[in-house]
Amino acid sequence: METEQQRQPAGADFEHVPVLLEECLEGLAIRPDGTYLDGTAGGAGHSRAIASRLDGAAGGRLIALDQDPDAVAAARSRLAGLPAVVVQTNFRYAADALASLGVQALDGALLDLGVSSHQLDDAERGFSYRADAPLDMRMSQEGPTAADLVNTLSREELARILRDYGEEPYAWQIAGKIAEARAAAPIQTTLQLAGLVASAMPPAVRRKDKNPARRSFQALRIAVNHELDALDEGLDALFAALAPGGRLCVITFHSLEDRLVKNKFRRWATACTCPPEFPVCVCGGRAKAKLITRKPIEAKPEELADNRRSRSARLRVLEKI
Repeated sequence: METEQQRQPAGADFEHVPVLLEECLEGLAIRPDGTYLDGTAGGAGHSRAIASRLDGAAGGRLIALDQDPDAVAAARSRLAGLPAVVVQTNFRYAADALASLGVQALDGALLDLGVSSHQLDDAERGFSYRADAPLDMRMSQEGPTAADLVNTLSREELARILRDYGEEPYAWQIAGKIAEARAAAPIQTTLQLAGLVASAMPPAVRRKDKNPARRSFQALRIAVNHELDALDEGLDALFAALAPGGRLCVITFHSLEDRLVKNKFRRWATACTCPPEFPVCVCGGRAKAKLITRKPIEAKPEELADNRRSRSARLRVLEKI
C-alpha cells in the first residue's frame, strides 16, 4: 500500500476504502431527512455512502469536512449530484463551519481518524517510512513540517514527543541520534529519519520489528498536525452540535486516540460525578448521553482480509440524550 507514486493533480488519485462502513451507517441510524457531518471526508468513501441515503428534497443534507486540499477536491468530485457540501477545515472548527452554513443541529456525526490511504500512498506527502521523500507529514499542507520539528526541537522535547505520542521505548536514544545527525547536516527526508530511528535500536530489536520507524513516524505526525488537541476539541464541538437522539461515531486506529474517545464518551454517559468514596450522590448529575457500544466494534474477518487498514480500527458510538 505504501508505495512511491508520482504526484497527481489535487484529488485525482485520492483513493479511500472506507473502514467499518456498514457498522458506521448502522451506528449513525441515518434518516433520509436528517443532517449529518463527516468530519474526516478523505476520499469521500464514508461521505458518499451517507449522502446516498439522504433525500435532499426532504431536507436531508451532509456536511463533509477535511483539512487536506487534495481530499477536498476528491470529495467535491465524488459527492457531485448528492445532497452534500464540502468545506476545507479541520473538524475541531466544526462549530464555525456549521454556523457559516446555517446548520442549527446535527442528527449524526462521524470521525475516521488518522492518516488516509492516499496520504500514505503519495510518497511526496512524507508520511511513509518506506519511500524516500521530503519529511513533511502535514495533513493541511500548511504550517511547520516534520523536518522543522526534528531539526529545531531539543533532544528532550523530541524524546517527549516520541514517548508520549508514539509510545516508543527507545525515545531518548532516537532523539540523541537525531540531535547528533542534524549537528552535521539537516535531516530532510523520510528515509534519513527512518535510518536514524533504526540505528538507535539494538540489533535484536531491529530484527524483531520489521518497521522500527513506525512508532516514531506516528508520533511526529501527531505532533505536526496537533491531532490529539484537535480530537479533544473536535469531540466537544461535535457533541455540542448534536440534536437530542443524534449519534456520534468515531473510528480510532491507536490506543492514544481510543483512550481519549472512550473517556469522553464515558463522562458524557455518566450521571453521577461525585467522588467514589461518597456513600450517596449529592451532585444531582444527569447523563448527557448513552453508550450505543459498550465495547469498540472491530472489523469482521472478511474486511480484515480485504483491507489491511481495518486491522487496528475501533469504532465507538454514542447517542445524545
